[in-house]
Formats: sequence, C-alpha cells, structure tokens
Amino acid sequence: MNIQQIVTFFAFTLLVALITWWKLRKADTRSQQGYFLAGRSLKAPVIAASLMLTNLSTEQLVGLSGQAYRNGMSVMAWEVISAIPLIFLALIFLPKYLQRGIATIPDFIEERFDKTTRIIVDCCFLIATGVCFLPTVLYSGALALNSLFHVGESLGISQGSAMWLMVVLLGLAGIAYAVVGGLRAIAIADVINGIGLVIGGLMVPFFGLMAMGNGSVLRGIEQLTTVHSEKLNSIGGSHDPVPIGAALTGLILVNTFYWCTNQGIVQRTLASKSLAEGQKGALLTAVLKMLDPLILVLPGLIAFHLFQDLPKHDMAYPALVNKVMPLPLVGFFGAVLFGAIISTFNGFLNSASTLFSLGIYNRIINQSATSEQLVRVGRKFGLAIALVSVLVAPWIANAPEGLYSWMKQLNGIYNVPLVTIVIMGFFFPRIPAIAAKAALLFGICSYIIINYVVSFDIHFLYVLFFTFCINVLLMLAIGVVKPRATPFKFQDAFAVDMVPWRNAKIASVGVLFAMIGVYAGLAQFGGYQTQFITIISYVIVAAVVVYLIYSSWRSRQDSRVVYSSAPEDK
Repeated sequence: MNIQQIVTFFAFTLLVALITWWKLRKADTRSQQGYFLAGRSLKAPVIAASLMLTNLSTEQLVGLSGQAYRNGMSVMAWEVISAIPLIFLALIFLPKYLQRGIATIPDFIEERFDKTTRIIVDCCFLIATGVCFLPTVLYSGALALNSLFHVGESLGISQGSAMWLMVVLLGLAGIAYAVVGGLRAIAIADVINGIGLVIGGLMVPFFGLMAMGNGSVLRGIEQLTTVHSEKLNSIGGSHDPVPIGAALTGLILVNTFYWCTNQGIVQRTLASKSLAEGQKGALLTAVLKMLDPLILVLPGLIAFHLFQDLPKHDMAYPALVNKVMPLPLVGFFGAVLFGAIISTFNGFLNSASTLFSLGIYNRIINQSATSEQLVRVGRKFGLAIALVSVLVAPWIANAPEGLYSWMKQLNGIYNVPLVTIVIMGFFFPRIPAIAAKAALLFGICSYIIINYVVSFDIHFLYVLFFTFCINVLLMLAIGVVKPRATPFKFQDAFAVDMVPWRNAKIASVGVLFAMIGVYAGLAQFGGYQTQFITIISYVIVAAVVVYLIYSSWRSRQDSRVVYSSAPEDK
C-alpha cells in the first residue's frame, strides 16, 4: 500500500466527514421528521445527487462492469432505461405521495389497503435489505477496496480474512453515518461524494483508453470502435443478460419498483421541500443516468481489451483501476468509492430503520410511542440489520452468475408484486385489500416456482412481466367480484407546497429522447441503421434544452419586474 494512496484516501474521506459535521451541527436529528425525512427540506440538486450516489455504488461499478466485460454494452439497459421510471416518478408517483404527506411507501399501502398488507410489504423489504441488498453492497465494496489497496498483502493475511476485515470496517462506517446522523447527514455527504464520484468515475475510462492507445486517448477510441466493435452494440440479443425485449417489458417494471416504490430511493424525494423541487430532482437524476454507460459499462469493455484471462469477470473494474490509474489518484478514487459504498449502505439502512420504526414498531408493538422513542428504536434496528448484513456479505462470493445478476434475480421475488399493488391502488379506487394480498402471494410464489423450483428456460425479466400481467388481471377480477364499499380518495395532507414544476412535461420529453439517442447511437455498432433516429433524437433534446433555458430566463425576468414594481413600505 503506497503512502500517497493512504494520504489522498484519508484526506478526501476526512474532508467529507468534516463538511458533513459542519452542516449537521445545528440540524434536528432527534425528531421523527428531522431524522427520517431531513425535515422535508431537500432541494433538487441535493435530491439528484443523493439519488445518484445511493444508486451508484460498487455493486454497480463492479457488477455492471463485470457483465460488460463478458457480454458487452447491451447491459447498459439496467441504467439507461431508468429514465422512463424516473419520468413516472416525477409525473405520476411523487405528486400522489407528497399529496398524502407520507413518510414511507408502506404508509400509502396501509391507507389504500389495510394494516396487514402494509406489514407484509414491510417484512419483504426488510428481509430483502438485510439478506440481499446490503450484503451485496458490502461485498462488492470490500472486493473493490481490497483490490485497490492490496489489504491482504499489506497486512500479511489471507484474501478471505482481508474481505471479512473490509466488510466489517465498511459496515461500521455506514452505521456511523446513518444511525447517528439520519437522512440529512446522508444527503449532505452524498453531494460531496457525488462530485468526486463523477470526476473519479470518468477518470477510469479516460486513463483506460489512454492505456489502450499506448498514451493516446484517440488511438484508444479507435481501437475500441474497430477491434471487437460489436461489443459496443446497445441492443441485447436473446442470449445477453438483458435482451431488448426484456429491457422494454420486465426491466421497466423492475426499474419502476426501484425508482418509484423502493423506500431506500423514494425516501429522498419524500423529503422534498416542494413538489416542484422533487420533480426537478427526479428529472435531473434521469439526465445524469445518461452518463452511466461511460462510468459503469465502458470500463468493462476497456478491461476486456486489456485483460483476457481474469478468473472472475467481477474483477474487471478493480483490475482496470489498478492498472491505469496513477498512484496518487488511486487513493482519491478509493475514497470516492468508499463514499459511494457508504452512501448506498447507509441510505438503505436509514430506510430500513424508517420502515421498522414507523411501520412494524409503531403499528404493532407500541402504538403510543413518542417521536423520540421512534428515533431511538430506528437507530437500534439499524444497528441490528447492519450486523446481519456484515455476517452475510462474505458468502456472496459463491454467487454463480456474478453478484449483479444474483442481486437482481433475488430482488425480483417481491419487487414486481409491490409495483403492481401500488399502481392498481392509484388508478382503481374500488379494488379491495384482499386483491392486494392475493397479488402479493401469487406474484411471490409464482416467481419462486418458475425461477428456482421448476426448470424453465425463460429470462427472469420475462417472468416478471408475465406475473405482472396476471397480477393485474387477478386484482381487476377480485375488484369486480368483491369491490370496496367506498372508493378510495386521495386527500391532501398539506405537508409541502404542491404546485408542480410547469416545465416537468417538456423536460420529460427531452429526457426520453436523450435515452433514445444514446441507444440509437450505439446500436449502429450492431449493424442497425439508426443514424436518422440518432440525429432526430438529439435535435429534439437540443430544442428542449434551449426552451428550458429560455423559460428559466423569462421566469427570472418576471420575478424582477414583480419585485421592482412592489410598493415600498413607508
């Protein structure tokens, strides 16, 4: 371990901690609103930064780059297709959530259906978080940092022991942020780490292309686009991890769960200062997702050109960083990765604490608990689930198809059934609680049977799409046979300013065509004639950007006119 690496790592990490402490020193972290929802004070840039960094962690960097190393650019669908659900979040889901003033998604489930349905959803999320998601974050983070800093070799211990050590240290660091500071501490640290992650994440492909081109980025790009250029194709075939048909069906549903109903993500937008700020934050996140092919997928393709003999494809990203990054920057990038790991870990840890404290504890165990008691219980539960995650994490090394696919497949057990009941609860006010329970039971059981009990050669994303369609029909049928006595109505809780962003729809159009442009531009490497679609898409995006800039300028001018014409106090 080089002294320069150590110095730059601790310097950046300490900087983030000090800024977070300074911003947090007078903040309210004892009350329910302050700890779980940052006092409903987050603005668009903070929301977008926090959403991106919670999403963008080492399970993405390591897992997705590993898939790209083996299968090519088509795996970018996991990230780029997220633009569609983020539009759904801004235009459909968030207005309804904020109108009700809810703190958790299960709050809406209980209002719309009943307490039993809420408890089922709470338990599904908590089990998946503690046993699947958080251990994956810790394992991938330990793998990346151990590879960057050669912890095992430096300390003279085995690789297995080094992985355990790194998992424990990451778990303790995550507990310190999430359990002590709450959502506001997480959001503040995310903004700083987010800047570092974008800079560091773009450095990796830059230096990687330079290594491919023997010191010239342009020669590296030429090699990338001429040697094995078919790996740049964005359209997944039937044998790829994400076939294009699955990307436009089951993947949209999976991403809708993640961005619109997953408590660990949605909690950032529930803490919005206003509906307009939440919508801007969601759509800004969608714009930033267009950078993910460069940060997450391209390094895997570069690693494929530089290394042909990696024992596991999940080693592609750490191996690339070790080879191409200058030594002083390895420490900085390690600190950025550390921040990304902690952000994702403590973000979902805070959400799990929120669900347990406000859901299970306050609904079942102690219905008269005070705000301070709920926060204390949430902190203790966060500590417990963090310890479970630390114990499970090292065993993920045995995942047969790589950690990213393993995580996504396991999460499929409950995510689409949850999306189904939320969507149906929005648009069909007569559907009763029994229909939601039936959909959850059928969706979970059918997915487990088809994927893990009976051997069918069907991609799991198609399975999710089919179960979604059947669940919709099942809930509609129950709604016809046994409808609610009175239709459900959304009541305004007056929690935040509900005036929407007036440019939300036109910005959504720009985001959608940006996504199409990214896909069409890369599809050409697969032999598809998409040049015309690419040009049209980017022309529309440019027009939307110009309109938004002009609209923002007009708003500022109008505000100045109103302010200057206001009568002076006498």
